[in-house]
Amino acid sequence: MLNLCYHSSDEAGTDEAGRGCLAGPVTASAIILPENFSNTILNDSKQLSESKRSSLKPILEKEAVSFSVCHVFQDEIDEINILNASFLAMHRAIAKLEPAPDFIIVDGNRFKPYPNIEHECIVKGDGKYMSIAAASVLAKTYRDDYMAKIHEEFPMYNWKKNKGYPTKEHREAIKKYGLTKYHRKSFRQLPEQLTLDI
Repeated sequence: MLNLCYHSSDEAGTDEAGRGCLAGPVTASAIILPENFSNTILNDSKQLSESKRSSLKPILEKEAVSFSVCHVFQDEIDEINILNASFLAMHRAIAKLEPAPDFIIVDGNRFKPYPNIEHECIVKGDGKYMSIAAASVLAKTYRDDYMAKIHEEFPMYNWKKNKGYPTKEHREAIKKYGLTKYHRKSFRQLPEQLTLDI
């Protein structure tokens, strides 16, 4: 069972999805759950099947005190790097919460402080705290939906299945068809790649 400890009643959990992908956005969610929230399925999104994540999404959206999801797209990732883009996505998601949280818990060991709100980084927090797990599920489901949408435009990369991650199939498609407007040009797209075509 995940932890239901709160630092405050308006505590937000935040997490991102898509950091290691070769294409598409990095997506973050921030969510404030009610203090009495309980769900036996909720866990780190990586531990859940796609169908379980999909079934949780409307429950979290309905039950949340407040939630938001933000994409930071490939051009911005290339400009500021993936770590800064991840922090930016989380900051933008937090900024949309209404009411604003008075404490933030973040999955991982690094975070850029958000103005005027204290935070705590929790390693593997998405497997320990309900609000971080909920944020991980929303970030993942919204990003997956977006990748399925752009898959229709470029089906040869099979983003519907690989979600932009560096699978063998995805890399073979890059080798054959080259890069699209959705690929992150600052990422090493192919293992043998020595220079970037920017």
